[in-house]
Amino acid sequence: MLKTRTEAPGSPGIESRWARGDKDGVGTAYSPASKIWFTLWNGIVTEVYYPYVDKPQIRQLFLTYTDGVSFCHDEIHGMNHKIETMGNSSMGYRITGTDSVDRFSLIKEIVTDSYSPTLLIRFKIIKGANWNDNISFYLTVFPHIDGEGNNNHAYVLKRNGHTVLMADKNGTHLAMRSSSQLSQASAGFVGVSDGHSDLLSNMRMTHFYDNAESGNVALTAKVVLDANMEFVIGMSFGNSEVSALSSLNQSLSIPFAQQQAKFINAWEKKVSSLLDLTPYSGDGGRLYRTSYSLIMAHEDKTNFGAITASLSIPWGELSDDSNRGGYHLVWSRDLFNAVTGLMAAGDMETPLKSLIYLDANQLDNGSFQQNFWINGQPYWNGIQLDQIAYPIMLSYRLGKMNGLKQFDPKPMVYKAAFYLIMMGPVTQQERWEENSGFSTSTIAANISGLVCASSFASSEGKSDLAALFLSYADFLERNLEKWTVTHSGTLLADVPTHYVRINPAEFDSVSPDENLDGKMLKLKNILPGSQNVFPANTIVSTGFLHLVRFGIRSPDDPIIVDSLKVIDKVLKTDTPCGPVWHRYNNDGYGQTADGSGYSGTGIGRGWPLLSGERGHYELAAGHDTFPYVKALEQFASETMMIPEQVWDTVDLPENHLFLGRKTGSATPLVWAHAEYIKLLRSIKDSRIFDQIEEVKKRYVDDRSSLLKYEFWKMNRQIKVASSSIPIRFVLDHPFRLLLVKDEITEPSTDSIDTKIGMHYLDLDVSSYAHRDLSFRIWRLDDNQDYGSTFTIKIER
Repeated sequence: MLKTRTEAPGSPGIESRWARGDKDGVGTAYSPASKIWFTLWNGIVTEVYYPYVDKPQIRQLFLTYTDGVSFCHDEIHGMNHKIETMGNSSMGYRITGTDSVDRFSLIKEIVTDSYSPTLLIRFKIIKGANWNDNISFYLTVFPHIDGEGNNNHAYVLKRNGHTVLMADKNGTHLAMRSSSQLSQASAGFVGVSDGHSDLLSNMRMTHFYDNAESGNVALTAKVVLDANMEFVIGMSFGNSEVSALSSLNQSLSIPFAQQQAKFINAWEKKVSSLLDLTPYSGDGGRLYRTSYSLIMAHEDKTNFGAITASLSIPWGELSDDSNRGGYHLVWSRDLFNAVTGLMAAGDMETPLKSLIYLDANQLDNGSFQQNFWINGQPYWNGIQLDQIAYPIMLSYRLGKMNGLKQFDPKPMVYKAAFYLIMMGPVTQQERWEENSGFSTSTIAANISGLVCASSFASSEGKSDLAALFLSYADFLERNLEKWTVTHSGTLLADVPTHYVRINPAEFDSVSPDENLDGKMLKLKNILPGSQNVFPANTIVSTGFLHLVRFGIRSPDDPIIVDSLKVIDKVLKTDTPCGPVWHRYNNDGYGQTADGSGYSGTGIGRGWPLLSGERGHYELAAGHDTFPYVKALEQFASETMMIPEQVWDTVDLPENHLFLGRKTGSATPLVWAHAEYIKLLRSIKDSRIFDQIEEVKKRYVDDRSSLLKYEFWKMNRQIKVASSSIPIRFVLDHPFRLLLVKDEITEPSTDSIDTKIGMHYLDLDVSSYAHRDLSFRIWRLDDNQDYGSTFTIKIER
């Protein structure tokens, strides 16, 4: 007769939360067969991802220890931890935890099986001076199956002499057991009937349940120790109970030392094949090696080339299931930076896979989603024009480095260039994903992307298309200062002229206001009751450095130099680790003043990756770059994790916040690690690695070939133009311009078909000086006009 399950009471438990985002480690095997990843925080395992790098399956896994009478602590609150990587560059970790009153030490070594989705942890308990033979150890795991904390099912399984802790949801199954025995196993609802809460309340387990059917669940069991006080925990996943159990038992059948050696050797072998950038580092290459491994550890093992921004949910302890994405999503901007970092290290294979992956995710209109899950499903739906330009630039860089093999990126490139021309120059969001308008960093990427697209068109003899791409790039470059420079700045005395963060304008306007003077900018994430609207010319960022990075402006350009003075006054913080810059002044995305986490409002903190960007500028300017290399190395944790943000004011020890050290935002940030690698490579090459030579030749070395056109489009219906500049009309269908003179309509020539969905027509307006140019547009594809007469005032 089958034993009736004992059901846990208290469904669904307390509201679920995620683990903290400031990780101490990220790990996975260097093997596509091992589709499992793990993260570490404060000495414990936090999220474990399976079977994709964007799919967390648990929240936390740790030990609790008690003598049953006088104390009960867990690893998080009762121990001090030292964490280190195993080997020179592997993504495996050794954690040494010491009980606060020296009852014992706990050594954990954490790897994954190289051939199956199994997490393996070897525990070794060493008795301390105050050891008590009554101390018992309990293992607790909090399943968040299928990326959610709610509606999970947890149960205890007895199978062939082993007690196995099980959980499942939506066809994904978790199985966990010890190489030694487990006893007193129980499944329950968190905060109500789970074993960890029972232990904390009673210093022992007082109730036992076989099954917790649906809710925020936890599984707890006592570890039966042998004389060696050493055991291995395995956690496996599968698409059925059988597959999870099979992987678990197969992994535990292999000695841990053998699994560990295989894990470490695979990483060491790969990293040893990279370009040697150690001489340009300040730490003997330690951060360089780890940075490469970390970027690769964020790549999916089914969708090759898909690299997420970070295996973390920033301030996850404040996030429920509504924040499913965190940073374990793909942004094409972050992916571009990640894989160009790999290219800087000498890896050309993964970047090509990433380009092909991006090609598969391009939308029919030529754009890319703001960010998306590994399977291409969008998460947020904003339009960021720089993210459409970066895949073009990646294609160009791979082509120049002979890294495209047999892949032809031109169809993707032309579609993306089409989108940039038809939808720009206003971006719905700039790189900080908050405001629409004219952004220096966005425009810099768009100019560079279009020059790269022109190079592809020229390579196959499409000279007209190449010239069209260049004409729009030149149009953007010619208007840079008009759109993004103030001449009445007040942030720094005697420096009225400088770049601003963004000139606000509506993305969906048919005639966006291109003037900066007098505009106000509304900032996001600002604390309630605080000022959130500012004159646009008083909000600055470091984005203009991209103009130098990509070769659009010289590092000694007077406006660049003056803008540096302003951002150093307004955005820079000196820390014991080195200088760091904020995204922009009055930023609200970051830890609050009292040190609590960001939950929609806060105070933006320093971003280490911006120190790397500044280092690239200083290299271009011929200055010393070592302070920026050293700063990135100092911002990194003991395990070489570079955070997204660092604390930028007086220490708050009670919140574990120290000047120049990580906050509760994402750690590690893949983009920051890529920035570090590229800085080392740039120093080696004595030139910015990201710089595009054709861009620099066109806009810095020799400007004689620049094309001069005004652009009229359906999303830029200009009202005023100069008689000295011809107007280029660009639409997404064939058309004829009907000129209206004295109420008589005269046809002009028909538009030119670019064969990529874009049609254009040039009109010399020199004879219209001091007159109005009135016209109608006749669609040649459906033989009708727009029903409106458009007018442009032509000035001399």
